[in-house]
Amino acid sequence: MSPLPEHRPSKLSLGPLESEILHLIWSLGSATVKDIHDRLLADPDRELAYTSVTTVLNRLTQKGWLICDRSERTFKWQPLLSQQQAQAIHSHNQLQQFLAVSNPDVVAAFADSLDMASLEQLEAITQKIKAARQAREKK
Repeated sequence: MSPLPEHRPSKLSLGPLESEILHLIWSLGSATVKDIHDRLLADPDRELAYTSVTTVLNRLTQKGWLICDRSERTFKWQPLLSQQQAQAIHSHNQLQQFLAVSNPDVVAAFADSLDMASLEQLEAITQKIKAARQAREKK
């Protein structure tokens, strides 16, 4: 997984439509309102106003998830973070919230409840942490 990006959205929480639109933009690379609207309305049972898509795109821009290229007649939105970077930020925040409990008994109880696959993942994480610490010490 990539290191945490320098840019972080001002608001990480997303509503269902915001999340759906962000995932569409990640899959497309960049998109216009029409691109997004057409894909959302591919479901014949779905109704959504064009202006609603514009509003959501503007909100995602204000939250720091997207940037709007207004150089052409048709505005295009692009993600400011890759999907992997967003996942790294979310994982980091969840880990920080977990560690904020700051009760060793809670952390130990969590560790005791892990299955074998989770233990193997923890071991891999431990090795990466050790390597990162050794690299820092060499600097």
